[in-house]
Amino acid sequence: MANRTKYIFVLGGVMSGIGKGVAAASIGKLLQARGFKVNLVKIDPYLNVDAGTMNPTEHGEVFVLNSGLECDQDMGNYERFLGRDLLSDDYMTSGMVYREVIEKERRLAYRGSCVEAIPHIVDGILQRIEKSSQIHQSDVSVLEIGGTIGDYQNIMFIEAARILKLRHPEDVLFVVVTYLPLPPKIGEMKTKPTQNAIRLLNSYGIQPDIVLGRSEQPMDEKRRNKIAEFCNIKKDSVLSAPDVESIYDVPINFNRMKLDRLICRQLGLPNRRSNFDQWEQWVKLTHRAQSPVKVALVGKYFNSGDFILKDVYLSVIEAIKFSAYHLNRRPVIDWIASQDFESQRQSLKRLDEYDAVIIPGGFGARGAAGKIEVIKYVRQHDIPFLGICYGMQLAVVEFARNVLKLSAADSTEINPKSPHPVIDVMPAQKDKLRQGDYGGSMRLGAYPAQIKKNTIAHRAYRREIITERHRHRFEVNPDYIKQLEAGGLVFSGYSPDGRLMEICELPRSEHPFFVGAQFHPEFQARPLQPHPLFTELIKAAIEKRR
Repeated sequence: MANRTKYIFVLGGVMSGIGKGVAAASIGKLLQARGFKVNLVKIDPYLNVDAGTMNPTEHGEVFVLNSGLECDQDMGNYERFLGRDLLSDDYMTSGMVYREVIEKERRLAYRGSCVEAIPHIVDGILQRIEKSSQIHQSDVSVLEIGGTIGDYQNIMFIEAARILKLRHPEDVLFVVVTYLPLPPKIGEMKTKPTQNAIRLLNSYGIQPDIVLGRSEQPMDEKRRNKIAEFCNIKKDSVLSAPDVESIYDVPINFNRMKLDRLICRQLGLPNRRSNFDQWEQWVKLTHRAQSPVKVALVGKYFNSGDFILKDVYLSVIEAIKFSAYHLNRRPVIDWIASQDFESQRQSLKRLDEYDAVIIPGGFGARGAAGKIEVIKYVRQHDIPFLGICYGMQLAVVEFARNVLKLSAADSTEINPKSPHPVIDVMPAQKDKLRQGDYGGSMRLGAYPAQIKKNTIAHRAYRREIITERHRHRFEVNPDYIKQLEAGGLVFSGYSPDGRLMEICELPRSEHPFFVGAQFHPEFQARPLQPHPLFTELIKAAIEKRR
């Protein structure tokens, strides 16, 4: 293994969705604040090689790294908490590991041996863990194992963690994030589900070192004693993790509980002084902001049965918050399904209530007509607007239809036979689509763009070359660029060779803020470094409210 790297595995007990990713990110943040080199790794047990082909209404947001790897949204939280970019080696799925082992078997790399889950899959997992820590030269590697204790899918990863602990007992720590239900009709916090989850983990050969008890209310001493006694854990290693106002309060809560000091003591790390002031000051800023700024997020992946799935556009939501808080505004975000504007369930006049409107990314024809109607309305009524990826493409379609009077203008993603395909599939993508090559084959990852001077984009970025992350197959059709520009649309960002249009906008003389970005600016927004396009949007929204 890497030279004395310490490994912290974060596992979840009782049920999913209780904040393992935020806990892992918070632990990483706390140790980073103490001056340690930290890397964060997300382990997903599904057989998909990456997250790119997964249904967003089931999986949530697909986050994209600079490298172009499509991954779980927890990777976005990791980047936002650490304040730096992650690498492809910081993410693994069962599909990645199995594919690598099978490819090695096909090359006779195992010299004719019978290839099995144990030891070969486990060895593959351990090799990936080692590679990630070595690339970063980490003091500490924090690894979140997806799923819940007891899931069949994550057994191989838990087995790999057990073996690592067996080989390096002083360098491996297990943290279990569990849930303590508080049934309202009973009125008592229950620890039995936690006890059962930890006993199940014991059956895998693992004893947790620290338990973080998630609940609506703080855990009392009686419950701490119960968990410590029945789960064979020291009482000072059972910590309460009650609900807080935002995920950015979690590191502060852990810091108050001295979780980082506990980890350092258990792993034999030096007890360095923590430099946590900047994060604490920013979180205080989020609590002080009182004046609201209202933003409508008009998307198509919200509905999940009777519930709204906000995680689909998680990075967009966080990017709005970062810019709003830095401008001392309290963000008020409403989620509106674009289909509602097609069925007349929503009147377009409702958009007058908002200081800004954002149309995020997406794929396919469903909901596109509603988005186009929204774009037309905000353009004509001077409501600040930001279109992201598909949102930019539909802004170009709307402009072509209603300003250039090309009534049949469309994207070939929606209408392949459109007589005016102002948005068309990129030439390099056509063969991939014909061959059914959908996985990890889009224009993905970080690409540079040239910014035109005296534009909104230039005022936002304050530089002429930018780098942003992409995830798309369709682009503005080069055959229509001159016609669109002649009609008044400004392409203020474009690829260095001038072939791909990356940002479009309307001049400030015609609209307070109307911008479309072919890339995903939200992927590079950070709490301490808000994204300039979102900040300019919120500035325009504040002016509208005034």
